[in-house]
Amino acid sequence: MPFIDIAFQAEISRFEDPEFEECARRNCNEDPKTRHIAIEELRNMIYQRGECNPRRTDDAYLLRFLRCRRFIPALAHKLMVRYEDFRRKNMYLYHCNAFGLHRVKDVYGGTLPDSPVNGRITLMRFGRWDSEKVPIEDVVRCALVMDEVAAMQPKLQVLGVTIIVDLEGLSIRHVRHLTPTIAHHIVSLMGVSFPIPIHALHIIRYSWILNSFFYIFKQFIPAGAWERLHFHGYDMSSLHKHIDPEYLPPEYGGRCRYVVTFEEWIKKVDKYKDEFMVQELRALGFTVK
Repeated sequence: MPFIDIAFQAEISRFEDPEFEECARRNCNEDPKTRHIAIEELRNMIYQRGECNPRRTDDAYLLRFLRCRRFIPALAHKLMVRYEDFRRKNMYLYHCNAFGLHRVKDVYGGTLPDSPVNGRITLMRFGRWDSEKVPIEDVVRCALVMDEVAAMQPKLQVLGVTIIVDLEGLSIRHVRHLTPTIAHHIVSLMGVSFPIPIHALHIIRYSWILNSFFYIFKQFIPAGAWERLHFHGYDMSSLHKHIDPEYLPPEYGGRCRYVVTFEEWIKKVDKYKDEFMVQELRALGFTVK
């Protein structure tokens, strides 16, 4: 079986092997012996504080938020409140065919295999977005689908994600669609309001247009996230100080052979999806055929 198909079968796996346990201890401060205590503490916070009404409170669901906040229940609860608030205010984003967003094509991408240090390397190439044919809401929906699928996968709950925002080709015709509301959505989906651990955000290949682009976004970036934000311009050697070239595409001076576009990712996840994923996506509000 080709490596790429094996990788995508793993994309929907919820299996946790012994090696996974050590990784969870190192990355998330997760201790199997005391895990149930933190889960119960978070569950009690939800009921006692009444700040959100999550659709699930089972152990596996609460683990998503605890792993993302190094098993500190109070921080996990704050994240859950933000996540539920995002969903409540933006349900229209979920009202689409989860596997019918192919036309966004290669705005998003990623490399395989995942890096043990940086986790999933995710590429955002907003300059490749055809703003005349694809509405900005569908660009946001793609990121939403990727986040929700990733949050279901224990491996990514522990490994986390590193985001590269490539702004080559970005122009005024793109920026004019980026309203404050859309900017807030994108920042929320980059880990601010979702249970996805973000190691770092790297901004590359930008020009003067960055000033207009970034001005819209920076008001929504929390103070704690600034230390994880890095600007490299066209200096790939600067990027390599943070990410081993083994896990980067050749266009960024890397040696990774498997660069997956969003179009390929969505087709493969659709092919290998199981009943659990189908039911979860439908419960969130997506249409799954």
